[in-house]
Amino acid sequence: MIGIIGAMPAEVEALRRALEAPATQTVSGICFVSGTLCGQPAVVAQCGIGKVNAALCTEAMIVTFRPALILNTGVAGSLCDKAGLLDVVVADTVVQHDFDTTAFGDPPGLLPGIGKVHLPADPAVAARLANRAESLGFHAVCGTVASGDRFLDRPEHKLALHRDFDAVACEMEGAAIGQVCYLNQVPFGILRVISDSSDGDGAMEYETFMEQAAARSCRIVMAFCREDDHAQQ
Repeated sequence: MIGIIGAMPAEVEALRRALEAPATQTVSGICFVSGTLCGQPAVVAQCGIGKVNAALCTEAMIVTFRPALILNTGVAGSLCDKAGLLDVVVADTVVQHDFDTTAFGDPPGLLPGIGKVHLPADPAVAARLANRAESLGFHAVCGTVASGDRFLDRPEHKLALHRDFDAVACEMEGAAIGQVCYLNQVPFGILRVISDSSDGDGAMEYETFMEQAAARSCRIVMAFCREDDHAQQ
């Protein structure tokens, strides 16, 4: 079974509609819908915005459904010119840019108890996601995705994240999902489509492109899940 998590309705609704024989279960206040997606057993959840919601959803999904891997799908802001509007970003690593214990001499983003700043996404899953995006005609970039509990809409803040973490995109859930998966030894992939550029009006671009970016991410997830692709692995 593949677990699929998105923060907002637009990021998961098309996937929920595509599930065959759907069954609904509520755990920790989160609605999980399981069934078959493009021939692949799957469970889909809308976690809500932010790292706490994302972590809660991921742990509940792992404990309840035991997925073989978890995908986080949705939209993100670009942090550099490598990823433009509606381009696809696939994480090779994730980082929590707002985790800060530098007062004790730690580097920014270091996760105590884990001892890492960057957590690796599953390389095979990342390669498959990028391949599926390219096969649909979308430009895909692999790199670090930075997460934090703040919507970043100012170019100078995005530039600082790119400089400090060598990150390509920013959002508010992926690194929390990655941390829970890392600790539970569950492979994970982070797929994001750019809804706002690195040097534009972030809030305005987000309002304009979010729905289109979210729809594109859902298309890629469904391509990833197709049964014939898994049969060839």
